[in-house]
Amino acid sequence: MVLDRKRILLIKPSSLGDVVHTLPLVHAIKRNYPSCYIGWVIQGGFRGIIESDPAVDEVIQIAIPSTSDPQAPRGAFIRAAASTVSAITQLRRRFRERPYDLVLDLHASFRSGLLGLTNPNGFRVGFREAKELNTWFQNHLIVTDNASLHAVDKNLAFADYLGCEPSPDDFQVIVNPAARDAVRAFLEEQGVEPSDRLVYANPSARWETKFWTVHGWAELADSLVDRKDARVVFAGSPQDASYVGLIAERMKSQPIVAAGKLTLEEAVALIEAADVYVGVDSGPMHISAFVGTPVVALFGPTDPEKVGPYGPGRRVIRVQDLDCLACRKRSCGNRRCLEGLDAQTVFDETVKLMGW
Repeated sequence: MVLDRKRILLIKPSSLGDVVHTLPLVHAIKRNYPSCYIGWVIQGGFRGIIESDPAVDEVIQIAIPSTSDPQAPRGAFIRAAASTVSAITQLRRRFRERPYDLVLDLHASFRSGLLGLTNPNGFRVGFREAKELNTWFQNHLIVTDNASLHAVDKNLAFADYLGCEPSPDDFQVIVNPAARDAVRAFLEEQGVEPSDRLVYANPSARWETKFWTVHGWAELADSLVDRKDARVVFAGSPQDASYVGLIAERMKSQPIVAAGKLTLEEAVALIEAADVYVGVDSGPMHISAFVGTPVVALFGPTDPEKVGPYGPGRRVIRVQDLDCLACRKRSCGNRRCLEGLDAQTVFDETVKLMGW
């Protein structure tokens, strides 16, 4: 398929990790067809990950509350339905004036299918194994038969269909230069020297089943500070600040707390500045893999083969010999898959990966 001067619309509104997984496809398309015009429909909270990316020509922001988030409040479905209708109305008006030639639906949901329909006469492409009746909305279906295929490689099946061979440079997150400056100033305020070992610790995720333990984090961070003279920065969203506070209270040493203090662009820059990422399966883990920061990832209810840190040189830590691993449960009364991990194991794997 020749894409010279074509207008290409991506529908991948969320989540953060899923957005990151889509970047290699976008970069491959733009590199092979630099004259094409790429628009991206995305939730406003995640736009910071693509605003500085030269491969994306138009960021199309929507605001639809999540109904899959375990912390979604009561009435989320009603609010999401109303917001979906509003988004459809706005997109239809926008695309009527400047329609796209090709619509790539990588979100594979009923809602994303509806969003794709707002673009008149565009050729719509989606996944054959999509659920929620998404396949009804598509003109062509991409087949990925390998059930264990990583999410990045699954998305790159679109690149194969479009004739856009990916290159190593496509697997990256573009870092905002202004965010780099802001993070440099933040670290200086915290007394971090350029020669210091900096550990980006990410203890939070959307699923409660992905969490490790407060005492595990506190012990690990203290060990990194006391035994390896590292500076540990606990990051996260404003909603994560209270949980990070619990960890800091349990520690003997003083960590750097960045949770709730940085924008998404600045969080990306902080991840890039860190020597190593240590954390649970979440969006920042995938960002780390794509900005070249070594990753030590703690896994339990999700499958690292499908959604683990992409590329070589990563450490995935799991409790072995459990029949419930990768259960994909978002709540669980017996979280032995992560509560069974001890801080010494995580410390040893981090030191081994970094050669400290």
